[in-house]
Amino acid sequence: MITLSPKRAFDVPVDAESIKPDVFAGKSIDEIKSLPFWEGNRRRVLDDFFKVDHEREGPGEDVSIRIVGDLTKLKKIGARMSLGRILVEGSVGVRLGEEMKGGNIIVYGNVGGWAGSMMKGGTIEIHGAASDYLGAPYRGSSEGMHGGKIIVFGDVGNEAGAHMRKGLIKIYGHAGQFVGFRMRDGTIYVQKDAEARAGACMTSGKIVVGGFLQSVLPTFSIDGVKEKVKIEEGETVAGPFYLFLGDLTEHGDGKLYVHKEKNPHLSHYEKLL
Repeated sequence: MITLSPKRAFDVPVDAESIKPDVFAGKSIDEIKSLPFWEGNRRRVLDDFFKVDHEREGPGEDVSIRIVGDLTKLKKIGARMSLGRILVEGSVGVRLGEEMKGGNIIVYGNVGGWAGSMMKGGTIEIHGAASDYLGAPYRGSSEGMHGGKIIVFGDVGNEAGAHMRKGLIKIYGHAGQFVGFRMRDGTIYVQKDAEARAGACMTSGKIVVGGFLQSVLPTFSIDGVKEKVKIEEGETVAGPFYLFLGDLTEHGDGKLYVHKEKNPHLSHYEKLL
């Protein structure tokens, strides 16, 4: 395992795309220390920022990277990684694991916006809160999450899973507005409450809200009541859940499950069944 410890506080955003197992694999400690970084508009190397300690992996083991400290100014850690493991003990900045293809990232702290943006594989596990646009693409793009899994044990901001096409997002805290916005496929599970406009403009996929949902968009129609919902293989949550289909303005057949007992304000839909 390679451990990185900051030598100083970061004053301006730092592009840390070089921090990933794919880049570290096969390199000596001196080569790792010489990897390129950008601090604002200044070119730097990893050794300018981090103390590097190395505990050699066993035969056949993938590269593991451990980062300790406040990394909120660092962006793009683990971007496009395809193997290995990154363990972060602290909070990190934006674009963690963007376009990730494989491997695992675990964060014991909070994460900035666009975590897992456009990811295609692998797993991101966040033991804290995540900001806006979890798994979502940047403005102007419709290529959302294509695969993999994101697990957040805290709250998330707005537009989690926007433009999602495949994969799984599990949120064990609260979610902001527009969860699953323009979703095309995949599954999003919010264990607690979600703000308004869940599933807006979705055409397929599944959203499950286990807590209170402020409102259901009028472009969704109720289809029934389900006693339980499958989240993934080996995980099912007990209901009962109202099942809504939509978004009808997009001719969608997405499924929005909302916990019945925690949403008595939705009981008037039952007369439509």
